[in-house]
Amino acid sequence: MLTLLHGIVAWAPLGLPAFALVFTLVVFFHELGHFLVARAFGTRIETFSIGFGKEVFGWTDRKGTRWKISWLPLGGYVKFLGDEDVTSTTPDMEKINQLGQDQRAGVLLFKPLYQRALVAFAGPAANFVLAFLLYTLLYGGFGAKEAGTYIGTVQPNSPAAVAGIRPGDKIVSIDGKSVTMFSELPDVIGHSKSETLSITIKRSGRPLTLDVKPRQIDTTDLYGTPLKITGIGVGRGDESPQNTVDIPVSLLQAPLYAGLQCVGIVESTFTMLGRIVSRHADAGQLGGPIGMAQMAQSAASHGLYYLISLIAFISVSIGLINLFPIPLLDGGHLLYYGCEAVLGRPLNERAQDIGFRVGLALVLGLMIFTTWNDLVR
Repeated sequence: MLTLLHGIVAWAPLGLPAFALVFTLVVFFHELGHFLVARAFGTRIETFSIGFGKEVFGWTDRKGTRWKISWLPLGGYVKFLGDEDVTSTTPDMEKINQLGQDQRAGVLLFKPLYQRALVAFAGPAANFVLAFLLYTLLYGGFGAKEAGTYIGTVQPNSPAAVAGIRPGDKIVSIDGKSVTMFSELPDVIGHSKSETLSITIKRSGRPLTLDVKPRQIDTTDLYGTPLKITGIGVGRGDESPQNTVDIPVSLLQAPLYAGLQCVGIVESTFTMLGRIVSRHADAGQLGGPIGMAQMAQSAASHGLYYLISLIAFISVSIGLINLFPIPLLDGGHLLYYGCEAVLGRPLNERAQDIGFRVGLALVLGLMIFTTWNDLVR
């Protein structure tokens, strides 16, 4: 318990404001997407909330929308006129029936199907737009960054350990070939024709050349899948400014880099989930709110570039997750609208209620599971 308290005290001064900034910004843009598209279609919005629970502070705009910050900042919502609750899953028919004809025109329930679908899709879309803009800003203003060749870990009894390589060493060259990025090492080592490599490192600023004989070693890929590679048994260092290589990116190239980065996050997410489902990767790698809070603190400690990059990454992740066809999420609304388009009528209230309960169970179960993973780590 004392260790946990000490960790919280150490995290809070930088981690708390960083986490609040990251999560609030991502949630705000998500809900803003719903809000702007709904208002463009003439829908009346009762509440725009960042967080859940009791209101901490807020104000009402000239169109009657209550903007507020609530005490539990783990999400947010836009509540439309006629919604029974903040999930916008079930309409409050008793309240709707009391509305006049002019007021009913502002109820989302009575909008054309395509408008309701666009309102649901607008939240995740706003997250992707935010991420794209932030990555474009980063790449255009600062260039791309890659991990350098500082060694973070050395496997016991590996070729690197036997040769005397230690964590903190920086690899400078391999068989005379200069290397600057850690991502270059597998290719250079794997395609070397030499049985023994001459690796030059820097240790405490001094050059040192060591003979290392690569061999087949057991490791894991990005998704935790075991594999064998020809290597020397080293892992990269942390993503600190001292261990990064700047790659120049022109202003014209920045949007392309940003788009590729967003696509890459989506692809890696689906790859990870696919491998977990097929039991080729460990579900224990999934992180939750505690892991996100730790990432926010780490990113903030390394500088503004890393904090903005984290915001963009989480924005893509939140946008993607919300598109999953799970009732309670935006993807669940789109699923219902798809059923309505096929059937020619909305799903009945009982089917929607069952879907909501199943979706709630899935979301809560995932939160508990990922939080447990965070605590175990």
